[in-house]
Amino acid sequence: MTKHTQPLRDEHQELLPHIEKLRMVGDSVGEATVESLRRDIDEAYDFLAHHLIPHAQAEDRALYPAVARAMGAPEATDTMRRDHVEVGRLVAELDTLRRQLSGQVLRGALAKDLRRVLYGLYALVKVHFAKEEEIFLPLLDKRLTPDDARQMFEAMEQAAHEAKSHAAH
Repeated sequence: MTKHTQPLRDEHQELLPHIEKLRMVGDSVGEATVESLRRDIDEAYDFLAHHLIPHAQAEDRALYPAVARAMGAPEATDTMRRDHVEVGRLVAELDTLRRQLSGQVLRGALAKDLRRVLYGLYALVKVHFAKEEEIFLPLLDKRLTPDDARQMFEAMEQAAHEAKSHAAH
C-alpha cells in the first residue's frame, strides 16, 4: 500500500537525531564544562524554537484536522495538541534556564532543572512521534486520497513557513 504520509515520516526521521541530542545534553549536565553545556543547550533551544515548534504548529493547523476528519471525531487529536502545549511550555522554561547559565560552576538547582526539562522534552517528543507514526499516519494512509494528502502537506508547509517567519521576529 502507498504511504501517502511518507513525507511526514521522512521529516520525523530528520528530526529524531535532534531529539536524541536532548537526552545526550541532559546526560552531560554536571559532567560537561559550563561553556560546552551552554553551547549544547543553545543549539538545542534553537532547534526546538525554530524547527520543532513550527513543525508542531503545522500539525495543529493541517495534520490534526485531517486526522479528525478521517476518524469522524473532532476531539480525536486533543491529547496530541495538549502535548504541543506542554512542549511549548518546556521550551520556554529551557530558554529561562539557559539564560541563567554563566560562570564556571553549575549550581545544583540549575543542574537539576536543566536535566528535568531536557529529559522531559526528550520523553514527551519521542512518545508523541510514536503515537503519530503508529496510530495517526497508518489511519491517514488508509483513508486519504493522494490529492487529500497533497493538500494536507501543502497546508502543513505553509503553516510551518508562517510559524518560522513568526519565530524569527
